[in-house]
Amino acid sequence: MPQWKQYSGIWTPTQQMQAIAAGKWPLLFDYELYSWGNNADGQLGLGDTTSLSSPVQVGALTTWEKVSSGADFSLATTADGKLYAWGQGAQGRLGQGNTTSYSSPVQVGALTTWATVGAGQSSGYAIKTDGTLWSWGDDTEGALGQGTSDVRLSSPVQVGALTNWSQVSAGQYFAGAIKTDGTLWTWGYGASGRLGDGTTVSKNSPVQVGALTTWARLSASNSFCLATTTDGKLYAWGNGAQGQLGQGNTTSYPSPVQVGALTTWDYAGQGSSHSLVTKTDGTLWSWGSNYAGQLGLGNTTYYSSPVQAGALTTWAKVEGTSASSSAIKTDGTLWTWGTNGSGQLGDGTTVSKNSPVQVGALTSWYVIATNSGASDHVLATIRS
Repeated sequence: MPQWKQYSGIWTPTQQMQAIAAGKWPLLFDYELYSWGNNADGQLGLGDTTSLSSPVQVGALTTWEKVSSGADFSLATTADGKLYAWGQGAQGRLGQGNTTSYSSPVQVGALTTWATVGAGQSSGYAIKTDGTLWSWGDDTEGALGQGTSDVRLSSPVQVGALTNWSQVSAGQYFAGAIKTDGTLWTWGYGASGRLGDGTTVSKNSPVQVGALTTWARLSASNSFCLATTTDGKLYAWGNGAQGQLGQGNTTSYPSPVQVGALTTWDYAGQGSSHSLVTKTDGTLWSWGSNYAGQLGLGNTTYYSSPVQAGALTTWAKVEGTSASSSAIKTDGTLWTWGTNGSGQLGDGTTVSKNSPVQVGALTSWYVIATNSGASDHVLATIRS
């Protein structure tokens, strides 16, 4: 069991839960941030533009909390509520009030109330501790949800006036967010039905996806979405041309369609045209495009329905870049597979792999943040 650090002494799990329930949580892990892969725009945050094939720590901070990778930039929050951005600054995507690129993390404003982030193709999104949603950067097809289209915002602007947003995920010129009431909302580019609202029409303000109030986690990709519900169901919608929706076909769907009938799906992630999902039993399943072995099945065969990757039951979290995949096991080890031209597998090579390979020997990996665009850079935190 990990050692939960208190300002003095160690709390038992029961004490931890009592503290959470009481709204008191003076317990902190240290979280270091590491990055690797494509760095053409400084998106690794290491003060240069050199691509790397192995993880390197970003600065000296040990308070990183939420991280998200855009196509060529990165966003992260810290435990004290600060928001940082780095990488390509075109269209104002770094939220700095300018279009300057930065190769090291720079704080976005002076606020200390940021809770979570989502980075899209060229737009940034964040939710504050008060439940408000903010966006900035490229507004192509209404991607910022501000009721406008094709404008540029170089600093965060609030999306509407609601205070019940809980999580946000962004794709290519569109985004979606889940509210505290379990409803799901999307906006931006509507081609291929990626908004899930039953149309292929772009929307410049949030629209509700169906009537469900049980959405648990949304994962948005270039042109499709995966989402899980609190009762363990998995849904997909949008572009299905490579079989990435898991429906046994290559059809695109403008509304959520359930993937099979199982209610044991847990953590969903995806690349530009492949899907990766873990189940509650710790197994890993994948489907969709596989030209670089990104499904981790030991081959390059495309599949339009879920296929189990190996026989292990220790997979916990999984994410995908354009054509590669990363996963953390329950033992805290990190594994990657797929295309590797920019070193995005982090295994010290640029050789592609069609089966999972371990990244280093650490057993404290905690969160992965990848992007499904063409940049292929990876962020991950370790916990100590």
